[in-house]
Amino acid sequence: MTGRQKIGLVGGTGYAGAELLRLLSAHPEAEIAAVTSRSAAGTPVADAYPQLRGVVDLAFSTPDEGGLESCDVVFFATPHAAAMHDVPRLLDAGVRVIDLSADFRLRDAELWAQWYNTEHAAPELIERAVYGLPELGRREAIAAADLVACPGCYPTAILLGFKPLVDAGVVDLDRLIADAKTGVSGAGMKLAPGFLFAEATDSFKAYGVAGHRHLPEIRQFLGELARREVGLTFVPHLVPMVRGIHATLYASLTENADLQQLYEQAYADEPFVDVLAAGGTPETRHVRATNMCRLAVHRPQAGDQAVVLSTIDNLVKGAAGQAVQCFNLMIGAPETCGLTATAPVP
Repeated sequence: MTGRQKIGLVGGTGYAGAELLRLLSAHPEAEIAAVTSRSAAGTPVADAYPQLRGVVDLAFSTPDEGGLESCDVVFFATPHAAAMHDVPRLLDAGVRVIDLSADFRLRDAELWAQWYNTEHAAPELIERAVYGLPELGRREAIAAADLVACPGCYPTAILLGFKPLVDAGVVDLDRLIADAKTGVSGAGMKLAPGFLFAEATDSFKAYGVAGHRHLPEIRQFLGELARREVGLTFVPHLVPMVRGIHATLYASLTENADLQQLYEQAYADEPFVDVLAAGGTPETRHVRATNMCRLAVHRPQAGDQAVVLSTIDNLVKGAAGQAVQCFNLMIGAPETCGLTATAPVP
């Protein structure tokens, strides 16, 4: 570790950006030097986020005027297809980049273009990017990286939930099912009728059934774990809560296994994965505002079906907290630095 890192944040007015500001402003190894937003340039950060009054004494700037090239690490909390235009010049300037968007997650630029409806602006950097899910055994690669692609929120919950089963080779990899629910903050701050309070409250619906943008990402990294292609049905749902993801995962067992022991051993040394005792049922409120993934594994009626319950906060472990976890690895700080808060209940 080389002392406090000078931090730039691109896209500081979204929910993930707000979470990064909350976490990094209290991080002992981070000094926030620039927060950019084209729409809010010139506005004090504390005017947009009164909870940061007296904590972040900066104004938003445009990305061109923010002095990002002089930062040690720059976080991108921008919409998809934005970071890929600015990342090359920052890397050329010797800046390390942590991207929370999907721009560098997929290994196939043509596949990325199909799902994000635009050509990739920096395909030469795709192989250079390290996928930022430490629990997949990527800590050394993340620590050495100058470009980290943080996972999506759904992929985080689903990959962590399925990993022990896939690693052990005890399930049918052609028929995995992920039934996942998220709160409305997962869509960001955009004004869309389906996410207005009157539309989302007292209701519950599936979306993206024909194909969600996170599907190829989940398949890609499950395939890397399995060393073969996997078959996955993924159906996301919107529930009337602000934040949180609950993923219920189904897999058919191909051989007998002590599932509880399998999960406890797989995550025994992971600071941000908590396997509940047998029969447990994790709740989203118990991971709210934390970087924790809480899991439980079941085998109903002692049959041949494994059921995994995986819960995270979509804005923390599913976005900003995971980015800070990667930041800690990159600078040689303890992995838990700045991420030890417990969930507020109620």
